[in-house]
Amino acid sequence: MSNNHDTKLVSWDDHLNSKYGAIGTPTREKYEAEFENFKIGVLIQDARKQQNLTQEELAIKCGTTKNYISRIENDASDIRLSTLMRIIREGLGGRLKLCLELYE
Repeated sequence: MSNNHDTKLVSWDDHLNSKYGAIGTPTREKYEAEFENFKIGVLIQDARKQQNLTQEELAIKCGTTKNYISRIENDASDIRLSTLMRIIREGLGGRLKLCLELYE
């Protein structure tokens, strides 16, 4: 099958630079922070489902509410580090490992 459309492939970094600006700009920093929150929510949701827990069961285990777990999983809530650690430790029986990357 032939395609006569002019396709211009760009790298992911070029796409992000075009859409959100270069690393260090306010719009790019906002995007990066929101994306990190999204990833945390996905990780918590995946871990919860692997353990066959409902949001309510996870909330009970770590002393929060189903609504709060839902907001975290759906990227609608910022989460405090202490709360994140409690959810992982007490709710999921895991531990949190962090990585720090510095820009040159």
